[in-house]
Amino acid sequence: MSQEPNSQAASPPALASTHFIRNIIEADLATGKYAARRWSGHPGPAEQQLAGPLDRAQIRTRFPPEPNGYLHFGHAKSICLNFGLAQDFGGRCHLRFDDTNPEKEEQEYVDSIIDSVRWLGYSWEDPVCEGLSDAECNLYFASNYFDWMIEFAEYLIRSGHAYVESQSAEEMRSSRGTLTEAGTNSPFRERSVEENLDLFRRMQNGEFPDGAHILRAKIDMAAANINLRDPAIYRIRHASHHNTGDRWCVYPMYTYAHPIEDALENITHSICTLEFADQRPFYDWLLERLAEGGLLQRPLPQQIEFSRLNLTYIVLSKRKLIQLVEEQHVAGWDDPRLPTLVGARRRGYPAAGFRLFAERLGASRSDSLIEYSQLEDTMREVLNESTERRVAVLDPLKLIIDNYPADQSEDCFAPNHPLKPELGKRAMPFGRELWIEREDFMEQPSKGYHRLYPGNLARLRYGYVLRCIGCDHDENGTLIAVHCEYLPDSKSGTPGADNYKVKGNLHWVAVDRAFLAEVRLYDRLFAVPSPGARRTGDPDDVERDFRDDLNPDSIRVIRAWLEPALQHARPEESFQFERHGYFVADRVDSREGAPVFNRTMTLRDSWSSKPSQRS
Repeated sequence: MSQEPNSQAASPPALASTHFIRNIIEADLATGKYAARRWSGHPGPAEQQLAGPLDRAQIRTRFPPEPNGYLHFGHAKSICLNFGLAQDFGGRCHLRFDDTNPEKEEQEYVDSIIDSVRWLGYSWEDPVCEGLSDAECNLYFASNYFDWMIEFAEYLIRSGHAYVESQSAEEMRSSRGTLTEAGTNSPFRERSVEENLDLFRRMQNGEFPDGAHILRAKIDMAAANINLRDPAIYRIRHASHHNTGDRWCVYPMYTYAHPIEDALENITHSICTLEFADQRPFYDWLLERLAEGGLLQRPLPQQIEFSRLNLTYIVLSKRKLIQLVEEQHVAGWDDPRLPTLVGARRRGYPAAGFRLFAERLGASRSDSLIEYSQLEDTMREVLNESTERRVAVLDPLKLIIDNYPADQSEDCFAPNHPLKPELGKRAMPFGRELWIEREDFMEQPSKGYHRLYPGNLARLRYGYVLRCIGCDHDENGTLIAVHCEYLPDSKSGTPGADNYKVKGNLHWVAVDRAFLAEVRLYDRLFAVPSPGARRTGDPDDVERDFRDDLNPDSIRVIRAWLEPALQHARPEESFQFERHGYFVADRVDSREGAPVFNRTMTLRDSWSSKPSQRS
């Protein structure tokens, strides 16, 4: 399917599902919680924002990926939630790259993330953005805030809320305590403000090697929440950064940087997944300390957690996805079997399908495992409505109509979409020799078989009724052709067609007009619902490898005969191949006049009928 427009195409508020995050936002709007907040038009601290006008967008959300990999299906849920909520409530959603780790981040990932968000149909741009730079249109980089983060860290030191730690990593771990035992104070916890500032500035100047010192928040080493036991907020890293180059040799920890980024951008609702719930007390503590110093505008952002997306038959762990790519179990990050958004796009999953799926899932605080078939059914629903129909013969067998003149041809007419007559019909060339599916002929028919066998009548879809009169085999006994006679007065669309009531219906393409194309039949990458999970009867002390559950039949490449109307399919153009499923012209390997097709999915879920692939 061709790329969709870059518009925020989520459901309108009247159709949006109700969930707890919506309820929070509605309550905040009703009380005018953010009505007096000001926005200078650029991220910045309180002094800058308070000099600006009232913020036109009372609701600001953000999608904050770290540019260290490709987005996956779980990110799609977050993108749709954050951008959709901002749109539905007349707010803005920022795209912000959380690029605080210079050793793992690359421009390649930045470009891919931007492309994927746009492909999903969302835009971070303000309506008044025409002619303005990205930085003025809600596209931001955390690394552009490093100066403020340093300023805020030095404020925490001066106000007695941070200190430079010189213990080793092992010493820090041993003094942190456990879930049931309090930690112990660092011997460096009571350094003077002057000494801490001096050390921190020398850290910034590159005077110490990696790991020699870190900056810690000074909170409570006996806190019940272990994340409040003087967490690290800055570390030394002598590494080049994709955006700032070699300017910095100290970098903020994610838990320190993220709440500051939210506050600098005037984010109102910082929506994240449940694993960050234990970090919320530090999120709130840090913003409160900075607001007390007049560095941040109130009201402060609020963090709200929701359950992440968990689907059967896939893995979303970044580590596992990297293994699959680097060990070449798949052909790169955009392999159509991989649950990345670039892979889904190449497979033909429509962006509208992800939006609809996210809308139906809504948001909850409870983790749950969603059947992969639910995602597929949503995609089928969208594709059934949006894709035109075409005919392809994937396992060809030649059919010869003995009583049809060899030098004659004609057109049969097929609707482009049975539910959309306004799309009209297309001509399908018809002649004496056709390709049909091999399964549409049986020399010795089984009970209930209604397609072609000697003596039986069957209809060519959009064409004539045939009577089977025999078949040919080669010297090895392999079936190579079927012979039939056609009934001249039975053509579909003519009055005579109603004279024949037959049960069998055959798909076909004309031998002399069809073209041969590569078709890739993709299936699920894993053969079991929970890859790597322990199965019944497995010893308790045995860890299973998720790679052992790879589906050996996840791809099959064939050469198929396709009707001529498909020869000029554009990359990413999707179709329903009648009877076979939904297919897309590959966006990478297709060429003008020579498309390569990927099977997006079959017409219905067939996994429930595959006992060998159930755990």
